[in-house]
This record gives sequence, structure tokens and C-alpha cells, in this order.
Amino acid sequence: MDVAERMFHSVKKEWDSASKDNMSDVRELIPEFYYLPDFLVNANNFKLGCMEDGTTLGDVLLPPWAKGDAQEFIRVHREALESEYVSSHLHLWIDLIFGHRQQGPAAVEACNTFHPYFYAKRTRKTGGQTVPTDPLIKSTIQGYINNFGQVPKQLFTKPHPTRISSKKEGSAPAQPTPFFYKLDKLKPSFQPLKELPGGSVGQVVCVDKEVLVVEKNRLLIPPLWDTYFSWGFPDKSCSFGQYNTDKTFAVCESVCDWGEMLCAACPNQTTIVTAGTSYVVCVWDVFTSKDKLTHMKLRQALYGHTDAVTCLAVSEVHGVIVSGSRDLTCILWDLEDLSYVTQLAGHEASITALAINDLTGEIASCAGPFLYLWTMKGQLQTWLNTSCGSDVSSCGSEQDILSICFTQRNEWDPQNVLVSGCADGIVRIWKIEYTKKSPDPPQKEPSTPGLQTAPTVDDMCGQSQSWEKHLVLCCELNRSQAVSRRRYRNNPAVTALAMSRTHATLLVGDAWGRVFTWTCE
Repeated sequence: MDVAERMFHSVKKEWDSASKDNMSDVRELIPEFYYLPDFLVNANNFKLGCMEDGTTLGDVLLPPWAKGDAQEFIRVHREALESEYVSSHLHLWIDLIFGHRQQGPAAVEACNTFHPYFYAKRTRKTGGQTVPTDPLIKSTIQGYINNFGQVPKQLFTKPHPTRISSKKEGSAPAQPTPFFYKLDKLKPSFQPLKELPGGSVGQVVCVDKEVLVVEKNRLLIPPLWDTYFSWGFPDKSCSFGQYNTDKTFAVCESVCDWGEMLCAACPNQTTIVTAGTSYVVCVWDVFTSKDKLTHMKLRQALYGHTDAVTCLAVSEVHGVIVSGSRDLTCILWDLEDLSYVTQLAGHEASITALAINDLTGEIASCAGPFLYLWTMKGQLQTWLNTSCGSDVSSCGSEQDILSICFTQRNEWDPQNVLVSGCADGIVRIWKIEYTKKSPDPPQKEPSTPGLQTAPTVDDMCGQSQSWEKHLVLCCELNRSQAVSRRRYRNNPAVTALAMSRTHATLLVGDAWGRVFTWTCE
């Protein structure tokens, strides 16, 4: 551990140092500044020491625009990195680091020169002579390089060309406008895009040129999506079939020993996760080839719940399984090690829906009308009772959330939303907003003459004001009301949600087996 004054504890301090206070400070941001908020938070409460004025170090102090949230800090940083301005000026940075302004007169003009020992070639030879062999000098040079790095090898000797912009003036946008950019302009289709004869829609998948739909208790297997896994039979067996022909080609009874199956998830073509009334989450190795099931073997049984498991979500990107139960909890499991990670506790009712954001790792869990948002580490970010009142029983189950999904176009997009489908047939769209938290009244403590209270890092930078995340309702989508201008009370429940690959269309599946689309006018 380094001296406290030298440790990274304040973004403002480092910015001031690199921009004006210390002209020899030429450090660049590491990649974590654009994707990993965890490195800014002292989640384990390590003792990082105190500064000379008594300030105790902890979380990295963020700028005011980050609202005290490391996730928001990283999001804004990534948004800036992906901006058109940065793209159009990227060649200037390349010239300084790898290009013609790294060395020679152009480097002198750009104030981009360093000690000779910082250049890779100069560490071996200087002016035709080898570096002194004196151990003290060699250790000094090595120390400088270890602390400040080396100038990389020069790759270009001519100015680097400007990147061709994807947004030309007067040209049409390359991609259609995402539906959540113009929520007030969303209109539903008059006729269903798909219609199933077998009851409720269980899953909607958007592939390149087609929308695939299966009923409840069926699950399409990625990445080809041409095979389905089916459960819920009286004999507690499961089956595999072809989506195009709707023909079953294999029946498996190895799941019968684990009680009635209530839910399943499929992260890839060789893994299926099942759960149900046995309280156990089962992970299966599966191999299908040419309309034939070679084997379905139990890899691991995961024990942790104390009541039936009602829903599952899996993210292969983040390597995590989330299981929700009637015991009012969710459990995170490691998909690789198949081990317990942590528990999401504190739900007010049985878990009714789950979703994982593959871009950010955020987890949404729904317990009746309650909506919760968690980090991948199991930390609760915010929650909301979406029902008509604080008493859940007073509203019945009409506003229970049955399906949930994230918009996942770009993780840095500030307009991203969370979409929920409810038992009352209404789709509700939510966004995250920050509000200032009311400061606690100062507590009077007995003063001691001559004793001064040590300042905190927040006090030093004037950021004692804290912020809170909130889920805010953006709009409600009621198809019957949008089409007929009347609000019906018997709308079919929304049982499945999906988005087109461009996010221009929102697809809604209901309990009557229909899939409708919502698009901007």
C-alpha cells in the first residue's frame, strides 16, 4: 500500500494535477474508467490510511455530475468515449502516442517530449553508446520506467487520417430510431404479428429476418433457435422438438425425480437450467444433433431455496444464474463453478419475473407488483411498489409483474429504460432518475476547547450532498385503449416481452397467444 497522499482518492485532484498543476503529469486513463465501476468503490472497507490532515480514505471521490454513483461516472465516461466528437478527434491522439508527433520536431511543437530513458530505443542505446552499466543508474532508470512507463514504439511517420464519420450532414440515419427515444409517439399494430393456438406466449425471440414465438412451458435453444425444450407434462417429463415442424423428436424422463418443473432457462445449446417444486435448481448437460437427443445428464443440483422456485434468468456473458422463489428470495449462482454467490433478500412477495442486463450486469427482480433493481454483486440499487397503493392485498393480483426486460442497445445510453408487462395487460416503461437526498440534521456534540474535527474527503471537495436512485414511470402502453380509445378491464395479461435487434420495435406477447408490436410513428 502506498502513502495516502499518493493514492488515487479523488478524480478532481488527479484532473487538476494532469491539466494544470503538474505539467510533468502525463498519465492516461486505464480501460477500467470506461467499463468497471467496482474499482472506484472500497466495497470491502479496506483501511487505506489517512492523509496528513486526518482525512480517512475510502471510496474514490467523484465529480458532482456523477451524483455520487460510480456506475453513473463510468456510464458518462463511456458515453463521452463513444461520442462523435471523440471519434472525429481520435487521430490526434494516435499522432501523439503512436504517430508522427511522438518524436522529432513535431513532438517538440506539441510539447510531447520526455526524458530520453522513457523511449524504448534510448533505454538500450543513447547516441550510439550503451546505457551505463552502473547498478545504481540502471536501477534508477528501471524505477522511472516501472513508475511512469515507456513511450510505445512509433508506428506511423505521417499524420493519421481522420475517421470517416457515420453521421453525414443531410443523410438519413444508419439505424432506425429506438422505440424508447420517442415514447409519446409509440403506436401498436392493429393485427397480431404472431398468434399461437396453444395459449399464453412464453418467449419471443427476434432473429435476423424473423420473429420466433413459443407458448408457455416452451423454451427455444440458442444460438440457432430451431430446437425447443418443453416441460409441464402430467408425468413430469420433458421433451425436445423442432420449431419449424412443431414435432417432438425426444422425450426425457431424467427430470422426473426433481418434482414438478415450473421454469427453465437456456444460456447455450449444451446447458439447460430447470427448477420447480423441489426447491432445487438443476443444471443439465444436453447434446442434441440432427433431431436426436444424445444425452441429458445432470451436471449439478443447487440447493439454497426453502420453497418452490418460480422463475430463472441466466447470463452467459456475466456467467451467472439467478433463481427466484416463493420463499421471497432470489439467489445468484456462478454459472461456471455452479456455486452459491449471494442472495437477493427483502422481497415482499413471491418472485414473479427476472431479467439480467447483459451489458451492465444489472438484475431486475419482480415480486408481485414490486420491482427491484440490483447490481451483479447483489447490492440493492432501488425498488418500487408499482401497485395502486401501499397495501398489496388491496389491489389483488391485477398489477403483478409477469415479464420484465432491459433495453440493451448501448450501455452508455442515458435514455435506456426497463419494460415491465403486467397481469392487467398494460406495459409500463420505467427509467432511472437521481434525486438529492435530504441531509441529516447535524448532531450537536460536546466541544472540546482547542480540538478540531478532522475533515472528510467529501467535506474537502464540497460534496457532502448525497443522491438516491429512483425508478420513475415514463409511460403506460395499453393496446386496447390506443386502438379503440377505450380502457377495458379484461385485457389479457402480458406474459412475454422482446425487442428487435435495432430496438426500433417493442414486441408484446399476451395470455391469449398473440404478439403485437409497438413502434414509433
